[in-house]
Amino acid sequence: MKNQKTSMKKSIVICLLCLLMPLMLPAQKQADAAFAQHARKMYSTLYVLSEMYVDTVNAKALTDKAIDAMIKELDPHSDYMTAEELAEMNEPLQGGFDGIGISFNMMNDTLFVVEVIVGGPSEKVGLQAGDRIMKVDGENIAGVKMSSKEVMKRLKGPKGTEVTISVKRRGQQDLIDFVIVRDKIPMYSLDASFMLDKNIAYIKISRFGATTMDEYHQAFKELQAQGMKHLILDLQSNGGGYMSTAIDLADEFLTAGKCIVYTEGLHSPRQQANASAKGAFEEGNLVVLIDEFSASSSEIVSGAVQDWDRGLIVGRRSFGKGLVQRMLPLGDGTVIKLTVSRYHTPSGRCIQKPYDAGDEAYAKDLVDRYNRGEMISADSIHFPDSLKYHTLTKHRVVYGGGGIMPDVFVPMDTTRFTPLHRLLVNRGVLNRYCLNYVDDHRSELKNAYPEADIFIDKFEVSDEMINEMLALAEAEKISIKDEDRASDKTVLKLQTKAYMARDLYKTAAYYQVMAPENEALQKALEILKSAKLRKEYGLK
Repeated sequence: MKNQKTSMKKSIVICLLCLLMPLMLPAQKQADAAFAQHARKMYSTLYVLSEMYVDTVNAKALTDKAIDAMIKELDPHSDYMTAEELAEMNEPLQGGFDGIGISFNMMNDTLFVVEVIVGGPSEKVGLQAGDRIMKVDGENIAGVKMSSKEVMKRLKGPKGTEVTISVKRRGQQDLIDFVIVRDKIPMYSLDASFMLDKNIAYIKISRFGATTMDEYHQAFKELQAQGMKHLILDLQSNGGGYMSTAIDLADEFLTAGKCIVYTEGLHSPRQQANASAKGAFEEGNLVVLIDEFSASSSEIVSGAVQDWDRGLIVGRRSFGKGLVQRMLPLGDGTVIKLTVSRYHTPSGRCIQKPYDAGDEAYAKDLVDRYNRGEMISADSIHFPDSLKYHTLTKHRVVYGGGGIMPDVFVPMDTTRFTPLHRLLVNRGVLNRYCLNYVDDHRSELKNAYPEADIFIDKFEVSDEMINEMLALAEAEKISIKDEDRASDKTVLKLQTKAYMARDLYKTAAYYQVMAPENEALQKALEILKSAKLRKEYGLK
């Protein structure tokens, strides 16, 4: 009888809870009977599990799993995130983090300093490129198979805190200790900017972050001073970032009043961003490079440029990510990253590709494009007439429904990378060889080639160096076939030179060396250098 009374009391409590739940919901939701019913069901389930289940219930873990499962049912870009995951996602976009100011590579389970950031805390105490960090705060990190993520955790920390590192330096027998005071370290989103000839400039942006426009304006002024008349903006493999930054960048190219992008959703009324009068490059010839990894903010910029016939889009069809997320904190450090609207290009195109076939099909989309031949031939791409739109100035036909289709298609060259090249890159041999070579010859290389431009113009990778690389691979028990030894090594030599340029100078030097192998860039150059082609493609 006692158990029955207890059970009845619990049932009454549950019923009362169900009746009270609508009062606990926001006022605007009280009218939604279906919503209230589902919410009561969720709360009732948690209460029953907590009060009646045979064992102790971890309510937090169950709630986290339930929310995560719900969000996963919505779309591929909504997410349920912990505070740590949110911070990790935002860090590359915020323009900096607190740390010691180095770029590094893990080589043979040892942290190898590739670059010391100018003006950063490591440079101030005398750390040098080529140093090997053996210990952090007395803890051995060399030879213990520690991941890069684990190493980063030990080197990062709040600004103003100290970390002691022990370094092995070439030519010195004993370890050298450095006490480094952590500081704010900049993270750059503009990878490279340089002149391709006396008139044509190149800017490569890898993400749309908080400092992107400051970096862009600085690079733009420098290029302008060098005689820039035409601009190639490289957004290949740029996965996006802040939408506001994309709007600001597109504003540089469009005249005042022109729509850049608008967003709209069931519960989000239309919001439109228009260009202002502050654009600094509204007249010169503009070419934007995109590929299948260009997404989100990259598609905002390229879509606006294309819709207003402001410039030429060159490359391959972009990724197709046109959903806008809003961060909704839940009060305990967790956050729902919720899709609240879709963005549309000025002509009305929604760039988001379909996702109703499920997450697996969505994730395989790029593989399916490749298998259909889309990366090789534009003729493999078919859009229904229902997705047909027209540009706003010249009324050219463009298509929505999944990414930005370029004006000039550049196929993927699947033949230029030989099996030998892929083997040496995938097994990390190419990178390790370059790091070792630069470390062994840093002083003589810097003396012979004090500036990146001199190195790029004069330095040549010899056959002997490639043979040394192959010997390194064989020492690591990597089998190399005779036909691979006899294969063309042009691209292998070029990338070896590019890696060395990056390690000796800055990231921009890598892109300068690799420019001849960037097919979209070479196509853009071909068009910009020819008055006939410029006219054919509607440029000045």
